[in-house]
Amino acid sequence: MDNHKLSQKLNPKLDSKLSSKLNLKNRGLERFFGPLEAKIMEILWAQPNLSIKEVQVKLEKEKDLNFNTVMTVMNRLLDKGLLTKIMAGRTSLYSTVESKERFLENQSKEISLNLVEDFGPLVVNHMLDALDEADPELLDKLEQKIKALKEGR
Repeated sequence: MDNHKLSQKLNPKLDSKLSSKLNLKNRGLERFFGPLEAKIMEILWAQPNLSIKEVQVKLEKEKDLNFNTVMTVMNRLLDKGLLTKIMAGRTSLYSTVESKERFLENQSKEISLNLVEDFGPLVVNHMLDALDEADPELLDKLEQKIKALKEGR
């Protein structure tokens, strides 16, 4: 299976929407999201099943935000396949589709696969150079993974 097909299987609902819009200038979640989207995702990862109003109240601890702004951003996240919505009476409750850990795992894997597909040995070389600062435990895991790959051939 080629890398692109594998990356599509990670979370087909996202259809590479996030990694194709990766912002390399930002850090953390803002590489994938705008600042408000990232804050909303953090809130919903920490506490699922919140209404738009409940999310707005949490966001307003930092900055005043209009209800309609929060609603628009949350509905865009829903349209992108990142949130789910259930009805509790007349109130819509939103949750993330996947845990933060799973989201980061899927996105980093898709980005890695795309980089290897596009740049081959060059990107692998740069990744290895970045390991100069890695802790010994990570290097041990990498050695085990390489050994397992070689034995599987």
